[in-house]
Amino acid sequence: MVEVNIEKLLKKKKKTKYWLCQQMNITHRNLNRIINGITSSISFKYIEEFCNYLDCTPGELFTVLNHEKDKSRF
Repeated sequence: MVEVNIEKLLKKKKKTKYWLCQQMNITHRNLNRIINGITSSISFKYIEEFCNYLDCTPGELFTVLNHEKDKSRF
């Protein structure tokens, strides 16, 4: 599972989701869908803009969460 760290990065910069929506010209609904993992894809354009406005790298923007697989099934 991939976690999007937008809220953490916004807090670090002392900015709001509203500010980010205004900068990126994205709706609050679409931003929340990205943050909550409801969307199935994010365009490279948005990834680049998130990184520019949040002053981060793609590696800081995303965290891959590894869940330990149930070994009893194998």
